[in-house]
Amino acid sequence: MEPLAAKIRPTKLAEFVGQAHLAGKGKPLRIAIEEGHIFSFILWGPPGVGKTTLARIYADSLKLPFHELSAVSAGKDDIRAIVEKRRGKQKPLDDRPDLLFLDEIHRFNKAQQDFLLPFVESGELVLVGATTENPSFEVISPLLSRTRVFVLNELNEKEMAEIIDRAVKALRQKIGKEAKEWLVAMANGDARQALTVLDAATKLYGKLTVETLKETIQNKFLRFDKKGEEHYNTVSAFIKSMRASQPDATLYYLARMIESGEDPKFIARRMVIFASEDIGLAQPTALVVANETFRAVETVGLPEAAINLSHCAAYLALAPKSRESYDAYFEALDDVKKHGNLPIPMRVRNAPTKLMKELGYHKGYKLYDQESYLPEKLKNKKYLKRKKKDEK
Repeated sequence: MEPLAAKIRPTKLAEFVGQAHLAGKGKPLRIAIEEGHIFSFILWGPPGVGKTTLARIYADSLKLPFHELSAVSAGKDDIRAIVEKRRGKQKPLDDRPDLLFLDEIHRFNKAQQDFLLPFVESGELVLVGATTENPSFEVISPLLSRTRVFVLNELNEKEMAEIIDRAVKALRQKIGKEAKEWLVAMANGDARQALTVLDAATKLYGKLTVETLKETIQNKFLRFDKKGEEHYNTVSAFIKSMRASQPDATLYYLARMIESGEDPKFIARRMVIFASEDIGLAQPTALVVANETFRAVETVGLPEAAINLSHCAAYLALAPKSRESYDAYFEALDDVKKHGNLPIPMRVRNAPTKLMKELGYHKGYKLYDQESYLPEKLKNKKYLKRKKKDEK
């Protein structure tokens, strides 16, 4: 009954597939393992690219006691239990720290991270965190400053094919070129998703073809990882429903995300972006509401935060829409990339010194001047194209 991913999980760095910029010859993690460097680090990257596997290989190679927790379900008591068990042991002189692998570290709140910090500071625990979210936003500064951050990439097609070949061999199956190519494309760099489909297709149909793989995905008994394809489809439907001003569809997809265990801060963050990207100047207070919702989610937490999220989602869906500022910014950005640093008109330049004034900086500037302040080459450009109130 052991999952396929666990059966074929590499135990040595030489067997690991992907992340050559970290695990390849002369790269940071390989050097750390080869030279026995013990330090805390965070693995940031998309799902199914080897974060857990790298943590296990690191711990095994350095002979560190390994503890795995998920921040979704773990709390202070779990950390306390690991530390107390460690302190209760008879320690040899050459004692090494225990390694705590904390999956989805971004799901730990500030209080939980504060509780963990002293054990990392004292060296009792070496922390290896895994996250799909930017640690700069999700990990408290004191903890982040005591860790290195390694960024992992999606697996490329060649790497995915190699993992699929290993899995097929372990399953004692065969897979044709067309089926393998289809599975590589479907998994989109997520090895765990590919392995889940392979394992389920073998159990359900006993063979691996394009047809059985497709049927497996549609089978109601197969549940994908919430960070897999279904996750992105649901998020996309949620955003598009708000954009189309359909509050009922918006709330349905919101409920699906919350019920599947989606991080509420991820949902709130998407709505903050949406408030400026799709509503913008049509109703500027939308950004205020979205920002306050994000803060409320941080303060309240689930399950009650679902009420805050539904309030904001319905508000954004019903709000008037305008992409004028969004489109204007990217049109201006195109000109910046195309033309580089064009000379700024002299009259709007800063003149903090006498020499700069003598050179003509700030000369001719008038308060509320209507003449264009754009560089000469772009002086007639209009990026922000406002629609009249009676225009839809």
